[in-house]
Amino acid sequence: MPLYENVFIARQDISGAQVDALADTFTQLVADQGGEIKKREYWGLRNLAFRMNKNRKGHYMLFNIDAPAAAIAELERTMRINEDVLRYLTLRVDQLDEGPSAVMQSRGSREDRPRRDRDRYGEGRERYGEPRDAERPADRPAERAVERPPEPPAAAETDKVEA
Repeated sequence: MPLYENVFIARQDISGAQVDALADTFTQLVADQGGEIKKREYWGLRNLAFRMNKNRKGHYMLFNIDAPAAAIAELERTMRINEDVLRYLTLRVDQLDEGPSAVMQSRGSREDRPRRDRDRYGEGRERYGEPRDAERPADRPAERAVERPPEPPAAAETDKVEA
């Protein structure tokens, strides 16, 4: 059977338990049509890039599906009708990823990353390839690009009278 990835966004004002119940409904629908949900990930309540139906956030859910095309068509029809689903996207893929998705990997790696030191400007110097003890351009004295004009001769030299 063909393999699919489906992501849907549910409204922000429903609870996590209601999102799970909604996902259970979709899972049962696919199973009734002769398919199977291989993986199911809840990505959490996340900010949307733009407002959709007066919602600024949404509950994201990912399905990895092994099902015939008719089951996917019925799943999308049901998602289109359901008022709790803001958006959905289904893609056909060649193979399903067994491990956690990229969204879940990035969420777990926050604790693994070392904390960047901040300098007085709020930026880490290592970020720009500078060593930690290097001077910042603002800390160095300004170099003069313009040469100084020659100074006028001293008064003692102008008062000399040639004899």
